[in-house]
Amino acid sequence: MTLQKNFIIGLMLFALFLGAGNIIFPPALGQMAGDELFISMIGFLITGVGLPLLAVLAVANASDEGGLEAIAGRVHPVFGIIFTMIVYMAIGPFFGIPRTATVSYEIGIIPFLPSSITEAGWPLLLFTVFFFGVTAAIALNPAKLVDRIGKLLTPVLFIVIGALAIKSVVTPMGEIGSAHGDYAIQPFFRSFVEGYLTMDVIAALVFGIVVVNALKMEGVTKKPAILKAMIFAGLVAAIGLSFVYISLSYIGATSVEAIGLQANGGAILALASTVLYGTSGTVILATTIIFACVTTAVGLVSACAQYFERVFPHLSYKTYVFIFAGFSAVVSNVGLTQLIAISLPVLMMIYPLAIVLMLLSFIDKWFGRKPIVYILALLATACVSIFDGLLIADIDVVPVTSLLAHLPFAEQQIGWLIPAIAGAVLGIIISFLAPQRLKRNF
Repeated sequence: MTLQKNFIIGLMLFALFLGAGNIIFPPALGQMAGDELFISMIGFLITGVGLPLLAVLAVANASDEGGLEAIAGRVHPVFGIIFTMIVYMAIGPFFGIPRTATVSYEIGIIPFLPSSITEAGWPLLLFTVFFFGVTAAIALNPAKLVDRIGKLLTPVLFIVIGALAIKSVVTPMGEIGSAHGDYAIQPFFRSFVEGYLTMDVIAALVFGIVVVNALKMEGVTKKPAILKAMIFAGLVAAIGLSFVYISLSYIGATSVEAIGLQANGGAILALASTVLYGTSGTVILATTIIFACVTTAVGLVSACAQYFERVFPHLSYKTYVFIFAGFSAVVSNVGLTQLIAISLPVLMMIYPLAIVLMLLSFIDKWFGRKPIVYILALLATACVSIFDGLLIADIDVVPVTSLLAHLPFAEQQIGWLIPAIAGAVLGIIISFLAPQRLKRNF
């Protein structure tokens, strides 16, 4: 393809990544990281940019087989379906879709309401009913509307964030203060785990096939050419995401003196825009965020409805749209701060599995793609990540967590790393030493 077409595909990938989570978590990280911002951003960029890029390449590498379900199916076909459903539910009605409404409300509505009203629950309820009513109506017949709006809003959102970042550098809201909490003790690892909340790795495993199909429509059909084009597109998206993350985290880091510590990144960004540009800045940011979040919500509702209609065809696409939009409206009423708190334990459980699955997909030709390698690596990972998630949720299974606390990197919340490697190595040994019949059984 021409350089221009490659660049357009890269912008498409960037637009797919840029959602509500990408906007709200960097400012919160900036406030908490303070003078440890540099090392914190390295950790966040690994999980927020580097790993999603690898995930997209993993899908491109398996482009002749399909998307996430095909990769997860290398473990077992049933696991492929179940894990893919879990991922869709995570980026869909459980967390991803409700987050679009709560971010819209936090940034686009709360700044214009008196605090006495926002403390009541009914404004959020009314907003979510309206938000998901519009989302469902558009998702029933999205045609090219979402694509066209997305192409317009993504550059606008990028410009708005850039304007906020430049103003925060030229006329800072305040000095960068000290780090808070875990960021003062282990900023790299705390930010590494914080990157889970963007959900970009599991999202990339889902929509990576969308980019692959776009490349095929441009006539790029051979795997080496697809990988080459995807690497270029990935670098474009990575540069764009890095700019957004660094800019927003700097805004958060310099905002504490002016607006104080806030409960979530949505509140930080809304208040910071008012400080930097006054009411006009707040209005522009609010409008852009709401439209961008509606576009994201429609895309996610539509993607989830299409997938579940394929897996469970006894219900229509239209029915699934109403189910996912309605369920998301209910979940979103817990509020942004609470939604983030609920999502972290679940992401602590499934994110390591997605990372291990993705990394194994790059090297599985070395061990003949034997399922036993995948099974043992993922089983070892799950034995740690599940209890890490439970611990985050304040469910402490003392005998198990006490044992797992002795694992390397357990204190940094990536204790699953060494067991995953050990499980993969053991699986490789078994696959080469076991009798041929045992291999077939696995």
